[in-house]
Amino acid sequence: MTHTGIIEYCLKKPGAYLDCPFGPKFPVVKVKAPSQEKGRIFAQPFILRGEPKVTLNCTPESAEFYRTIYFGSVVRGWHCPPIQQPHFNTVDLDGSVPDDEIINMIDHAYEVVVAKFPKYIQKELQEGES
Repeated sequence: MTHTGIIEYCLKKPGAYLDCPFGPKFPVVKVKAPSQEKGRIFAQPFILRGEPKVTLNCTPESAEFYRTIYFGSVVRGWHCPPIQQPHFNTVDLDGSVPDDEIINMIDHAYEVVVAKFPKYIQKELQEGES
């Protein structure tokens, strides 16, 4: 899966939008409801030492699961402070993790972030799906 494919897939999600809070070379995909001013990041595609990668939100349980199943290809969020590392995975986009599994991880990242919003925001996002 490519960065372009990841971004295109992410942007199909209700409330998803592209932002560049770290500069134009480092786009992130955030989610927010129309009533919100700021969104929350759920996907961060980037290049590290010439290799394409994506960092995705997750639960500590799913983080450990994917790190075990795809040992070495899915690692803790490399750029995250230690306290946040259980909540982020960085995934190699070199083909070692199947595209359908990356899609599952993106879906999970979106769900994890949306679940952190108050119920009324979650409802706004659901209504935006229709």
